[in-house]
Amino acid sequence: MFAQRLAQVSASATLKAAAEAERLRRAGIKVVDFTAGEPDFPTPEHVKAAGKAAIDANFTRYTAAAGIPELREAICARYGRQYGVEIAAAEVLVTAGGKQALFNTALALFDPGDEVITHAPYWPTIPEQVKLVGATPVIVQTRSDEGFTVDPEAVIAAMTPRTKAVIINSPCNPTGAMVDEAALSPIVDAAAKRGIWIVVDLCYEQLIYEQVPHNLPKLLFDRHRDRTVLAGSASKSYAMTGWRCGWTIAPKALTGAFNTIQGQTTSNIASITQKAALAAIGGPQDTVTAMLNEYRERRDNIHAWLTAHPAIRCVKPRGAFYLFPDISGLLSPEGIGTSADFAQALLEKEHVAVTAGEGFDAPGYLRISYAASMEDLREGATRILRFAESLQPVRA
Repeated sequence: MFAQRLAQVSASATLKAAAEAERLRRAGIKVVDFTAGEPDFPTPEHVKAAGKAAIDANFTRYTAAAGIPELREAICARYGRQYGVEIAAAEVLVTAGGKQALFNTALALFDPGDEVITHAPYWPTIPEQVKLVGATPVIVQTRSDEGFTVDPEAVIAAMTPRTKAVIINSPCNPTGAMVDEAALSPIVDAAAKRGIWIVVDLCYEQLIYEQVPHNLPKLLFDRHRDRTVLAGSASKSYAMTGWRCGWTIAPKALTGAFNTIQGQTTSNIASITQKAALAAIGGPQDTVTAMLNEYRERRDNIHAWLTAHPAIRCVKPRGAFYLFPDISGLLSPEGIGTSADFAQALLEKEHVAVTAGEGFDAPGYLRISYAASMEDLREGATRILRFAESLQPVRA
């Protein structure tokens, strides 16, 4: 009955976990929800004011599919300030969030039979979009004992004559790991020799806690600009998830292809959102700094609370707002055997919602969003530790 392509695609594990939490909330149960992939902060006041002003000015009609010129120019200016790269407005297209930015890229570049390399644990949307357009995702695993860092040699070894692109996510959802300049550099050189595209998901680019050599746009523009796509978003940096604003930066010809795709699907993103995003990107950035500082404190606290248990091991994330603890020491064939079972039992017994690692190609792990109040983080950690203590002791 349905299109064959759907047989290859999985539903979102995060949305499923959130739905389970909502089911319990509707039954009157107090759930501590760590599934959310969005800031718990309000959209900044000056950004909301710009959206309201757009409504009052009747800026409520269609715009160009690629976005209003002043927003595209503001994106160019921001990347110029942050990364020292020169971008023309004709290379920018405004999308309904980072997901559409990546899906436009998949539709424009990938054909059945193409291979697309990415790294795991991964944000599930990345390989699922590759499959939706008929291409084949090729997964390069990273390891927790190496900080989930991407091994460039492993990525290069995965390249074949069928490789069309490499997709890099940094900072990474779900691990918070970074792909720094040293790791990306040999991948760029190998891709340039083979004519392979590099797509970089930078949606968490302003949520980085320590100094890391992370000028990936400059590196790519200097060495491989004609086959580089950058995907960005206002969602995380400016607490604008519901406004739906992302963008692509790509060669002019490819941006033209994106414009064709978007013009025949969604057309422009909401006109009001564009004015709000213009205020966010071009206005004061103190709210970004304040959120980052709060996330850092939350990260440090929940990391310390959870890793006090000897069976919970966790790399401290360098970006984004997720912990990705290894709970394999709490699993056993005689008891709870998988992280998916652990997450379900944790929800039922302690009413804490987390996302199991299976959804990120990482069984034995959990994704815990610390985009939550310190009070909820403390309560949730207490419940998780209580549940962990109820299980069998750590196996030698």
